[in-house]
Amino acid sequence: MSRVPLIARRLLMHEARALHSLGLWVLRRRHQVPEASLAVPYTGPQTAMMYGMIFVSVIETVGLALIIPWPVVHAITLVIDVYGVVLVLALHAACVVRPHVVGSDGSLRIRYGALFDLRIPAATIAAARVDRRYPDARLVRLGPDGVLDLAVGSQTTVTVELTEPVTFVRPLGRQGVARTLRFHADDPREAVAALTRARREAAPDPSATPQ
Repeated sequence: MSRVPLIARRLLMHEARALHSLGLWVLRRRHQVPEASLAVPYTGPQTAMMYGMIFVSVIETVGLALIIPWPVVHAITLVIDVYGVVLVLALHAACVVRPHVVGSDGSLRIRYGALFDLRIPAATIAAARVDRRYPDARLVRLGPDGVLDLAVGSQTTVTVELTEPVTFVRPLGRQGVARTLRFHADDPREAVAALTRARREAAPDPSATPQ
């Protein structure tokens, strides 16, 4: 058995993925978005807040650099503060380069940066609709009725009904089972239209005569 607890390992994994995403962001690349698929951004509600946090962190770093007189403490504090700024930027970059994905076959992949990733096959999706809701402030929330909320800025804009339950993994490793999905998309109408269109095109033509 590993001596490193599961939660610590998952946090380190999330951190490594976020830093990798920062590199992809600098290179203007996206993570695993096939050419024929639709990338669905979801960072709109949090962008201003994230840049605000970065600005405050930079001001704090500069302020501490001016008031701490001890060189060793100053150096340690500077390293910690700079890394904190980089990490916040990396967390936001992970959300930018890892959008939701609507596949050409009608499948769906919903993500939140490096923290959450759930793939739903096309055959499991019964219906999708624009549906703006405001759940609590938690990123991942599973209700007693099997509704999974993946909120950004405490809001979701798309609801997906499933034909059967799906298993998902929370950011810290616990599993859950959902029967309905709610997530945020900056353009929910485009996401729902793409899901509906792809599923319709993938459905067999009832008028076709078998050979």
